[in-house]
Amino acid sequence: MSASNFLVLNRVSKVYRRNQSLVERLKKSESGGTKAVSDVSLTVRHGETMGLVGESGCGKSTLARLVSGLMPPTSGEISFPPNASGNKPRLQMIFQDPYSSLNGRWTIEDIIAEPIRVHKLRQGRAAIRTRVDELLVQVGLSAADAGKYPQEFSGGQRQRICIARALAGEPDFLVLDEPTSALDVSVQAQILNLLRDLQKNLHLTSLFITHNLSVVRIMADRIGVMYLGELVEEATSEELFRKPRHPYTRLLIDAAPDMDTSDRSLHPIAGELPNPAFPPAGCRFHTRCPFAQEICRNTSPPQKATESGGMFRCHFDLDLSKATVFPAVKARTA
Repeated sequence: MSASNFLVLNRVSKVYRRNQSLVERLKKSESGGTKAVSDVSLTVRHGETMGLVGESGCGKSTLARLVSGLMPPTSGEISFPPNASGNKPRLQMIFQDPYSSLNGRWTIEDIIAEPIRVHKLRQGRAAIRTRVDELLVQVGLSAADAGKYPQEFSGGQRQRICIARALAGEPDFLVLDEPTSALDVSVQAQILNLLRDLQKNLHLTSLFITHNLSVVRIMADRIGVMYLGELVEEATSEELFRKPRHPYTRLLIDAAPDMDTSDRSLHPIAGELPNPAFPPAGCRFHTRCPFAQEICRNTSPPQKATESGGMFRCHFDLDLSKATVFPAVKARTA
């Protein structure tokens, strides 16, 4: 592992099994199951935020749980370097729903103090309480909130508490799984601004999961695009939006409002997402791709490298910049 790499995924897959025989289970066979994550290789560098985007069911949240250790991969390897103490790095996760992420019977002090006690980061009740107060202020709340309960707070305030709890463990790596999608639009911007400030001030290494490209554009240094369990493109945030290389990426960009112009029109992606248990043969995106040809229906596309060190999976080198009008778009606007 390179010294600049914090996390390396090497051909990681996750299969949810169904109706397997005992022999298949003993052999860890991938037949008879849904391959939620399929041979994903990915690197996250020290101090950067890696974004993962895609529609619901693409496998991005499953990948987040694999990285966090909440479930084991079926195959492949997930590697972390030891931290400064020579120990396994500490990971913390911020979940999508702040309402179900907090124990309503615990005070805010108890919730935030738990990782401090578990990791023995402070000794003595007074020192722990002082740290809890610092964290509450850091996320935009008040030290006076420590004695309250989760049900006394709004959704945005609860997510701030979840962020404080994650930071309390002094994590080496932070996984954020759709941290704003359950919040009102007016609150989302406040939480995103908070997360950006924390990234800048704490130099966090993180994996940011979202379906919203407008969000990941401002949060991530690099972005990976997933479709039906596969990583179909990876690039820097700037390159991905300037020159996407995979048709699915371009369609995702068109489906998100453009915050840089007055154009807020949306272009939904045509077609239904196929059943992940029975993905299409060949290129998995060919059933919805306006550029699909016969080779796409029969042959999986190779992984191709870009000049800047990114990758994409497509049989063709297409010009997918913003100036290009897709055939599907022409059909809708004709």
